[in-house]
Amino acid sequence: MAEENSKCGTCSEKTEGCSPDSCEQSLKLPQNEYNEIKHVIGVMSGKGGVGKSSVTSLLAMGLQKQGFKVGILDADITGPSIPKMFGLHERPGNYNDCLLPVTTSSGIKVMSINLLLPNEDDPVIWRGPILAGAVKQFWTDVAWGRVDYLIVDLPPGTGDVPLTAMQSLPLDGMVVVTSPQQLAQMVVRKAIKMSSQLGIPLLGMVENMSYFKCPDCGKEVSVFGPSRGEQMALSEGIRLLEILPIDPALAELCDQGRVEEYQTDAFSKESLC
Repeated sequence: MAEENSKCGTCSEKTEGCSPDSCEQSLKLPQNEYNEIKHVIGVMSGKGGVGKSSVTSLLAMGLQKQGFKVGILDADITGPSIPKMFGLHERPGNYNDCLLPVTTSSGIKVMSINLLLPNEDDPVIWRGPILAGAVKQFWTDVAWGRVDYLIVDLPPGTGDVPLTAMQSLPLDGMVVVTSPQQLAQMVVRKAIKMSSQLGIPLLGMVENMSYFKCPDCGKEVSVFGPSRGEQMALSEGIRLLEILPIDPALAELCDQGRVEEYQTDAFSKESLC
């Protein structure tokens, strides 16, 4: 226990409960010389299967429609799906000692482990520390250039990779994704509490797959139960940014690598920072 009360190397004074694993000052990674990134936003769910990556894509597209320069750092190392959604197959180039992100047809910059693998369905069988190290390298060893918003697509859970990203990257805030199911919301609350405990502001919540609209009669069907987005946002004291439906058109475009063709007003008016 005495170790926890000792100086961690950057603090000028001994602080109770301070250690290298908890000290904010010692863990944040600086930008490299090629980057001018204004805002870094994490997208997290805690729960798998709620459409976090599709929300990340829509958020990036919405911010770009507002005139911002946007990048996506795909931190879901073992389950990367961002390149597939945008139809990216080109390998990252090199600039001096850094990698260059691949640019989508509309100008969104993307870096993902799937852009570095021989085949997009090759598994990444790495242990936690190596996974976390890859996320750090996507920040330190990539020449992102001038970016207004860098969106970080985090993996589900509260383990090594989300923890490393939240401690190492200078996150301005977190967008949390949930679905109407009470089971999903229970797990998502863990992500909300994790962000709060690490001192990362919660910018808002998105309820995804909230309903399905019948193409014939227009009736809205609550496939996963009634919407609880407003109630949950109110109870957690955060903004409800969007309530998004289940849309087969979006799923089809994502499968075809044409997500940028999806017609939506989602996130096109939201101010995050």
